[in-house]
Amino acid sequence: MAAAMAAAETVRGLTSPNPWVGAVLVSADGRTFVGATEPPGGAHAEIVALRAAAAAHADTLYVTLEPCSHHGRTGPCADAVIAAGVRRVVIAMIDPDPLVAGAGVARLEAAGVDVVTGVLADAVAEQLGPYLTHRREHRPWVTLKLAATLDGRTAAADGTSRWITGDEARADAHRLRATHDAVLVGAGTVRADDPELTVRHVPGRDPLRVVLGQAPAGARIRPALELQGPLPSVLGDLADRGVLSVLVEGGPTVAHAFHAAGLVDRYVVYLAPVLMGGSDGRPLFEGPGAATIGGATRGRLLGVRHLGDDLRLDLEPAPAHQPAAV
Repeated sequence: MAAAMAAAETVRGLTSPNPWVGAVLVSADGRTFVGATEPPGGAHAEIVALRAAAAAHADTLYVTLEPCSHHGRTGPCADAVIAAGVRRVVIAMIDPDPLVAGAGVARLEAAGVDVVTGVLADAVAEQLGPYLTHRREHRPWVTLKLAATLDGRTAAADGTSRWITGDEARADAHRLRATHDAVLVGAGTVRADDPELTVRHVPGRDPLRVVLGQAPAGARIRPALELQGPLPSVLGDLADRGVLSVLVEGGPTVAHAFHAAGLVDRYVVYLAPVLMGGSDGRPLFEGPGAATIGGATRGRLLGVRHLGDDLRLDLEPAPAHQPAAV
């Protein structure tokens, strides 16, 4: 299953609105054949692994998500697994999509296939967080990206902010963009900084560019999707468009709006060894914060990495986090 997860990771950001799934088929003589989901319209991971196996006698299939059992752009994977004579299927997670939701397992078992579920389920749930959020909550997974000095300032008092972090951190931020379906900023950021929001410093796909409000004519972010309204409605609109994940790169006002509404699934904070040395620079969040320490958002650090002279911190908010009044 770990090998299937590794295969899935190689196609993250390339499969939406489908989940990035990995599969490993083990033949009766012990050979292994690996598959990962192809871009939309292409084969699912199970089919890729079955094709790789060709004439080998299939025995056991390991797959990170339950095989589908319905006709979409492709045929049912469960039927293909049965037709290939697979004896045993090991599945990490049941697919929460209403079109699947256990029907794939039921079809396999009805055909006499031995099915095991729950292997590395927690790890796969982490890997497929954006897909699961989209299917369960009808919204994209939200990553809030922030860059600041060690004393928590995102810009100097005169508004200047380029560049707080160094080259390695900026390249890493572009890798982060490449793994998200969309990148979102407010119209104020577009007017102030005129960002491109493309993937330029690393290989990768440019995400859909989204502006809260209206971008000025001639802005480098164009063409972009311009949306207005309450944030849950904006996220619902993006979900309808097949967006599984969105990277919020807006300024402190947009950052505060998502944070206060309890809509952030992951915080990625780049810290530079820089000190503004005062209280007049721009903060990470612009707006009212927790009134008491008891109301502060808590979570767990998933990782801390050196990127040149800078640090990257990944924070997952605690499930008990309640949105503040907005």
